[in-house]
Amino acid sequence: MKAPKIVVVSAERPTSIPADWFSVADIDSLLDHPDTDIVLLDQTAHVATDAVQRLRSHAAFRFRLIFTRDGDIPLSDGTIPADPGKLLPTFRLWLERLNMFNRGQPPERFEERVLAWLWSRPSSRLEPGLDPDFRELYRYPLLDVMSAEEPVNDMVWLNLMAEQGWLERGELIDRIRLCNRCSSGRLNYVDVCPACRALDITRQPSLHCFTCGHVAPQEHFLKDGLMICPNCLSRLRHIGSDYDRPLENYRCLSCQNFFVDAEVEARCLECGEHHEPNELKVREIRPHQLSERGRLRCRQGFADQGVTEAFGRLNLVPVPTFHTLLDWEIQQARRYQTMQPCSVLVMQIEALEKLTGDSRGLAMVDSLVDRIQEAIRDTDRCTRTRENLLWFLLPHTDREGMQVLRSRLSQLTGLYQNRQTDGLPDIRLAGFTLPEDLLSQEDASLLMARLTGEVN
Repeated sequence: MKAPKIVVVSAERPTSIPADWFSVADIDSLLDHPDTDIVLLDQTAHVATDAVQRLRSHAAFRFRLIFTRDGDIPLSDGTIPADPGKLLPTFRLWLERLNMFNRGQPPERFEERVLAWLWSRPSSRLEPGLDPDFRELYRYPLLDVMSAEEPVNDMVWLNLMAEQGWLERGELIDRIRLCNRCSSGRLNYVDVCPACRALDITRQPSLHCFTCGHVAPQEHFLKDGLMICPNCLSRLRHIGSDYDRPLENYRCLSCQNFFVDAEVEARCLECGEHHEPNELKVREIRPHQLSERGRLRCRQGFADQGVTEAFGRLNLVPVPTFHTLLDWEIQQARRYQTMQPCSVLVMQIEALEKLTGDSRGLAMVDSLVDRIQEAIRDTDRCTRTRENLLWFLLPHTDREGMQVLRSRLSQLTGLYQNRQTDGLPDIRLAGFTLPEDLLSQEDASLLMARLTGEVN
């Protein structure tokens, strides 16, 4: 492994750096060295924050290790270590993981870039940041820099990744409400009259005359220092016996309505839309990190994603379950020689990876799965031990029935006759029938290994 190329960015030229390092005065100068492996930003927090954001938006520095004087800078890899020797192990681990991502293929699509960044930094998370200038109040800096070429809706994308199981949500940081029309978080909550929805309301004490039932503002009952009902002219001496104070303490100056509590209305400061509070969009703000399934996808690669989803339509059972079912059939075959026959068929699709490069190839895989679904029965069980190896357990199927299915499946190679590529995908099949093909010393694993050898 070659030694990493390390650059120090500082307005003042450092006087004590290792001989194999070099320094530049600013980010503009650094962009002239896209082969840099590690960047050390010896700058103030404000300057370093802008610098990291700019570097992460640049394709050459999107995944590079960037350390800062202040370790709390978003999208940085931490504080510049006091011991320069600690940079090399960190670089080796980062480079090893980045080379493992997607089987060595560079990340191209937006989701691949985000997952590659998280994969190359095992302890990192997608952290939200509060930005009062942003319409939706919270934004994810990593998504912003990775989507510079193809803007995405952060929340929609995060929910999709979580539903697919690639990302898992962290602890709840905040809960915000957004305009249902423009998704802005800039809302003004105002009290309005429940009758006419007017904004001009006031808190005004009122009195209730027990004699005639008249309700009016308290000031209407005051006359020459005495409390007198303006409707029936009764003198109000004692609260509770002559009068009381009703709960209606608010008055609308537009329609003169008295009411207990005002209605709350949310008014969007962006588009002017008025909402009831329960009509607003509620959004939970959480960090996200790679899930176990997401880490597995980063290791195995993204090329066969469409193929995996297509084969999933066969309702594949887990491999251990398939082993258990086959072992049970073998035990019955050994004990009851006159049992109903059962067959096992293995199907290998050679050069399957040649179908994963474009939409046309994936369409062929979909067609292949459709044909397989038509050929097998609902009671048959399937599993997938490798990307290109499918197994079928066929209960109550003798050798003749197994050969009929084998013939049908072998004809599926014709789906690829018009595909212009080197090494057309080919379908190979092998099978056996219980109990006639069963050898006493074989169990499910040995039988499956024997058939795997026949198709390889």
